[in-house]
Amino acid sequence: MPQRVYLPLWMALLLTLSLFGPSIAAEAAAKSAKSRPNILFIFCDDHAYQALSAYGHNINQTPNLDRIAKEGMLFKNCFVTNSLCGPSRAVVQTGKYSHLNGYYGNSGAEKFDGSQQTMPKLMHQAGYQTAVIGKWHLVTDPQGYDYWHILPGQGRYYNPPMIDNGKQVVHEGYVTDVITDVTLDWLKNKRDPNKPFLVMYQHKAPHRSWEPALEDLSLYDDRKIPEPDTLFDDYSGRGTPAHNQDMSIEKTMRMKHDLKVDFTPGAMTPEQKEKWNAAYDPKNEAFKKMNLSGSELVSWKYQRYMKDYLRCVHSVDRNVGRVLDYLDESGLADNTIVIYSSDQGFYLGEHGWFDKRWIYEESLRTPLLVRWPGVVKPGSQSEAFVSNLDFAETILDAAGVKVPDDMQGRSFVPILKGKTPGDWRDAFYYHYYEYKPGPHDVQPHYGIRTKNFMLARFPMVDEWELYDMQKDPKQLKSVYDDPAYADTVKQLKAKLRDLQKQYGDTNPDITYSEILNQIRRQKAPKIKPTALKAVLERDGIDKPAPKNVDPSAKPFSVGATCTPTKPDGVIIAQGGGAQGYSLYLKDGKPNFVLRSDGFLIGVSSPKAVPMNKPVNIVGVLDGKTKLHLYIDGKSVASGEGAAIAKRPAEGLSLGEDSGDSVGEYEAPMPFAGNISDLRIYYGAIDNKTLSAWAKN
Repeated sequence: MPQRVYLPLWMALLLTLSLFGPSIAAEAAAKSAKSRPNILFIFCDDHAYQALSAYGHNINQTPNLDRIAKEGMLFKNCFVTNSLCGPSRAVVQTGKYSHLNGYYGNSGAEKFDGSQQTMPKLMHQAGYQTAVIGKWHLVTDPQGYDYWHILPGQGRYYNPPMIDNGKQVVHEGYVTDVITDVTLDWLKNKRDPNKPFLVMYQHKAPHRSWEPALEDLSLYDDRKIPEPDTLFDDYSGRGTPAHNQDMSIEKTMRMKHDLKVDFTPGAMTPEQKEKWNAAYDPKNEAFKKMNLSGSELVSWKYQRYMKDYLRCVHSVDRNVGRVLDYLDESGLADNTIVIYSSDQGFYLGEHGWFDKRWIYEESLRTPLLVRWPGVVKPGSQSEAFVSNLDFAETILDAAGVKVPDDMQGRSFVPILKGKTPGDWRDAFYYHYYEYKPGPHDVQPHYGIRTKNFMLARFPMVDEWELYDMQKDPKQLKSVYDDPAYADTVKQLKAKLRDLQKQYGDTNPDITYSEILNQIRRQKAPKIKPTALKAVLERDGIDKPAPKNVDPSAKPFSVGATCTPTKPDGVIIAQGGGAQGYSLYLKDGKPNFVLRSDGFLIGVSSPKAVPMNKPVNIVGVLDGKTKLHLYIDGKSVASGEGAAIAKRPAEGLSLGEDSGDSVGEYEAPMPFAGNISDLRIYYGAIDNKTLSAWAKN
């Protein structure tokens, strides 16, 4: 029996009309574009709801974002499934939890499988023109988009390299301005006006390390940002994980990169550096003279962190205003749904923290504002439990596109229309995975959030926590072991199991290392035996780097004799966030790292090398895919490695990382001091050659 294919009514109409002549079809297409709403999806990175004035916290003002709330709906309880940048973005693309979409963490080990079903592909198939501009952060190239112009990896704040439909370009300016300029150019000049559009306008800001725009460098200098009353939390009411984290303002924040003491962002023009230094140098000199310590130093760090963070938010707000103004001026506003959100929540000093990751409230909850003229009541609010898991389904539903049955979220279009379904979720399931590799030492955990309670399990330390959200909204004291809550614990555990079954999370206790090992076994390239061959031998870095070095699918050795004068700097690097390697100093400690299809694998010296003294540093990937790090001919570290899968797209850099960062540092991170006797070998270096090199 022949298979019947059912087309949406608008598509069938266009097909019929096309038989009667192109002019009629074109007119029908234009009418279709006007009848189906355009969708502008605005996404920020790490924008906490506490720093959006529509939510009433009043530490800053965001008039343009507030405008979306005033003219639309504000959601008070929008939760994320996995509070981390890349995983959250994968959920938005697919409408599925991490364990199904395959993107668990930001370690670089995973890369998004763009061949799977995604919301943009379905929108494109339904006749929408699709574009993604700005931060992508999913390693692989976007699929399902007519136009993409994205930052590689994390991207950088100043003069950002970007990838324009596969072509590498470099923009001069501030990243938030640049992303907005490109978005406006697409809206004005590059889209088809006869088609409805979905444009995903996605900012890097206000991600760490919170580098403000030049015009905002002095904003808030005359203000003291109120400290949260939990800034000096001692975690006495929480379990082991909170005590063992590494994300505190007190201990984790870097004076240089995070707090801008004696720091200028890489890749700035001389004019940009001059303005930056003119703003920060006097403030830094005043700080040094105060000679602070203890709680006073923590308070100073908090002020510097918050002001830089809020300055980045201010730029986002200003640029969102530019796009909203264009929608008004062009007549597009009346038929354009505007969605504003962030990839997750963020800590603004609560519990002494920055960053995200936890199921705790500041991390779990993210801002969500939606404006839909003629549909959403202006100034309305919802307390329904919605999620980034629902974004794909809602966009499809609003566009009149059938939501696939295997998507795990639910369209909240009925809520936007003022009618919350009676069977809407009353409990939300959360699962965080990333842990070594990965920063901040937040234990993997999963849990459930209801109106009155939050229950979490930390399987690696076999601990549970329970918080009474009505009596203890700041989650300061776990009551898991309180007999008065025994029945509540039993009920919540049963509900937790139900949700895990519903969402197909059948192995919730799996460790991140087990996940990565599974991925590595599936994707690891085989290494080819290679005889030792010198491909670069140079005394210094004053000449341009050669372009013919290809370290892929083979063992290789790289190193130099160097005399560092500062503790941070790249000796040699090749490639970027997908493929490559880097030999560098961080806090004076030598590191040798590889990227293979986005996997980040590395070894690090346990001790720092002395400054202002020559030292020979060599990194080796051997024929058994083991990594080795040598200092003055002696082994200081070794570990599991992997062959670089493909020839790195970005070239060789000497004395800095001039492209997208290979390692966990902010490129270009130039080396300060002298580099001599620089060598690259195909093949694993032998002891005799290594010893002679160290003595040379």
